[in-house]
Amino acid sequence: MDFKDQFKQLAERVSSLKEQIQTEEATKNAFIMPFIQMLGYDVFNPLEVVPEMDCDITKKKGEKIDYAIIKDGEPVMLIECKHWKQDLNLHETQLARYFVSSRSHFGVLTNGLVYRFYADLEEVNIMDKTPFLEIDIENAKEAQIEELKKFHKSYFEVDSILSTASELKYLNELRSVIKSEFQSPSADFVRLLAKRVYDGSVTQKIVDQFIVLTKRSIASYVNDIISERLNVAIQSTAAENDNARTQSETQSEKREEIQEDAVSKGQIVTTSEEKEGYYIVKSIARQFIDVERIGYKDVQSYFAVIVDGTPRKTICRLYFNSVKKYLVVCGAKEIKHLLSSLDEIYAYAEELRDVALLYSKIDE
Repeated sequence: MDFKDQFKQLAERVSSLKEQIQTEEATKNAFIMPFIQMLGYDVFNPLEVVPEMDCDITKKKGEKIDYAIIKDGEPVMLIECKHWKQDLNLHETQLARYFVSSRSHFGVLTNGLVYRFYADLEEVNIMDKTPFLEIDIENAKEAQIEELKKFHKSYFEVDSILSTASELKYLNELRSVIKSEFQSPSADFVRLLAKRVYDGSVTQKIVDQFIVLTKRSIASYVNDIISERLNVAIQSTAAENDNARTQSETQSEKREEIQEDAVSKGQIVTTSEEKEGYYIVKSIARQFIDVERIGYKDVQSYFAVIVDGTPRKTICRLYFNSVKKYLVVCGAKEIKHLLSSLDEIYAYAEELRDVALLYSKIDE
């Protein structure tokens, strides 16, 4: 099982069990320890994972981190755990205190559902205020799972992760700024745009005017992007459907050729029972369909009563080539009936009439 499959398996476990998890300790055992194991670490080996490691910088409060991942005898990642219902925003300062007292470059704050990864990118041994990676295990994106994989024991390289962490941190912050500006453009942002399109002096009155215009322009641009992507998706789907339809028609033509060949070789013989069944169905269907439109198609495995000479308008199929005889009424849903005699077809006249009614109109 590859890493992505393991992650999805854990996500399913979290979703199915979380309502039964009542304590922080249960959250650790059910969710967080399996998460650490997924990263390739032996949670029962103190040379790899140390529970309750001392992180008290003053040596007076007895503060301990829930788990510390160890590499070459040194902690490389601290993990602070909370109950799955806990708001992680309330506990960032706690992890920051622990971070200072260790030599680790990475800290993780989690409630078993959300994992926030911090580093000391701005100042050595001081935890950054914002995480460079945040994963909601129930709603993780493919790219996030790939970033998480770098923390696996087999791939863990501090310098490589720190390099990526720096990019992720600024990407996330830029995304947050862009989102904020799109939702509620600031005066500075509007002034910057206004100077690009307005020749005069950008006064406060002009800024106020351009705030409304900027909001409308952003909304219009986003709608255009969505429409463009939808059109591409629709065209792609239409092309796939056309290909599937072409393949289906080709297969249908091949079946027709096989059947015609079988008829020419005398392999298909229409029996008297099949003809009698055909006349019974025809007598029922003619109440709704011009009798000249009703015909039949005899193939090796069954005898079909059809409309307008096309199997796409099949009223029913008669299976009379075995010991047991069956009537299959077609239409929106196929219904199969065992027949002890041909007269029993009349018992299903109502079902046959319903199908006939579907094909009663001539396609324009």
